Amino acid sequence: MARKNKRKQFEAVLVTDAGAKGKAVAKAPDGKVIFIDNAVPGDVVNVQTYKKRTAYYQAKVTETLSFSDKRTDPLCDYFGTCGGCKWQNMQYQHQLFYKQQEVENNLKRLGQIELPEVTPILGSEKTYFYRNKMEFSFSSNRWLSLEEINSEVEIDNKNGLGFHIPGMWDKILDIDKCHLQEDPSNAIRNGVKQFAVENELSFFNPRTQEGLLRTLMIRTTSTQEIMVLVQFFYEDKIKRELLLNFLKERFPEINSLQYVVNEKANDTIYDQEVICFYGKPYIVEEMEGLQFKINAKSFYQTNSEQAYELYKVTRDFADLTGNETVYDLYTGTGTIAQFVAQKAKKVIGVEAVPEAIEDAKENAKNNQINNVDFFVGDMKNVFTQNFIDTHGQPDVIITDPPRNGMHKDVVKQIIAILPKRIVYVSCNSATQARDLAMLDQHYKVTQVQPVDMFPQTHHVENVVCLTLRD
Repeated sequence: MARKNKRKQFEAVLVTDAGAKGKAVAKAPDGKVIFIDNAVPGDVVNVQTYKKRTAYYQAKVTETLSFSDKRTDPLCDYFGTCGGCKWQNMQYQHQLFYKQQEVENNLKRLGQIELPEVTPILGSEKTYFYRNKMEFSFSSNRWLSLEEINSEVEIDNKNGLGFHIPGMWDKILDIDKCHLQEDPSNAIRNGVKQFAVENELSFFNPRTQEGLLRTLMIRTTSTQEIMVLVQFFYEDKIKRELLLNFLKERFPEINSLQYVVNEKANDTIYDQEVICFYGKPYIVEEMEGLQFKINAKSFYQTNSEQAYELYKVTRDFADLTGNETVYDLYTGTGTIAQFVAQKAKKVIGVEAVPEAIEDAKENAKNNQINNVDFFVGDMKNVFTQNFIDTHGQPDVIITDPPRNGMHKDVVKQIIAILPKRIVYVSCNSATQARDLAMLDQHYKVTQVQPVDMFPQTHHVENVVCLTLRD
């Protein structure tokens, strides 16, 4: 017996809001929320649902009856397919509005805490070509458009180099021009693909686990340095050197040319040996005269210019006089710790990734910063009373946790020692709100500053200052 088609059609639906994960929001006639792909608040659309839950539907637009005045023409040819820049069809000032709204709603509704007036979101001067790191995947069986599938033309070459199609781990969208990273990013990627095809270097197939070329990573800095890393599935010295020598000769502006031979099923490189083929094993970023070496595995904020703005907000919220002991929790490569060190008596940074702490120590040494110390370990295990007794009571805590927020034991420890001030930097205001609610009995939020790090997407950073209640 055939399954009943449970997809629903809704006509003339007014899109009223923009919500989580970049979805547009509307109301169905039955009162449920509809999350809609590739629509803009103000659009009137016909939609078809593709997923039903107790409280909501997910749907796609089948026809747009009228277009919102908040719309703009997407710059990228792959908009709607790639999935990386879901808000390219919305004017930037409206993107900022909905990002600020998300921060305020999360802090108020999820945190249920008293808030000061939230400072207007800090927009990005660059709205395209702002990323300093891009990773592209090779595929011998790239994603084909409906037009290609339905055409009578036989497609012999299915090699692609680009991004994963959303929800399809084995399908890669071949990219000619991406608007996220400045040149020569596009030229390098296209040059690599063309050279690989012409020289019959095989592209990886994740299903069959075959093919030489796996991924291409390009990193750049505001100091105009460039790192390129090619990931190979197996060692083939002749073909590997053929491609790497091509890159070296064709793009002499590359400062760091590296490679990885990764025979694992997944393409993460953090447990792999990175080998420098040419140039330096790192590139250098600079901020207020401080220099930060960035290697292939380093974490660094992917929008360099906005990272500077974010760190300035963090330093301002910390309100340091030069006499404070500062703990920088989830310090990463210690960028914030070093950025605030000149205004503090002492800074203690803690991070779980050993390589990141090694970078932090080396950068601090090179920057001749002597009042910072870095320690490695799981935050909930390191940040204990014994650790605090050893390194001193913090006057200020700066915390910049991953998307899932602070571990509850870390929050409990903060409450146990009650530093005078907390500066909480977050890439997820929902988990930030949860943590603020746990701190609310002892701390009041005195400042809130959203910062847009990722134009054309729904992602937003938020910085909150908390001070002890009287």
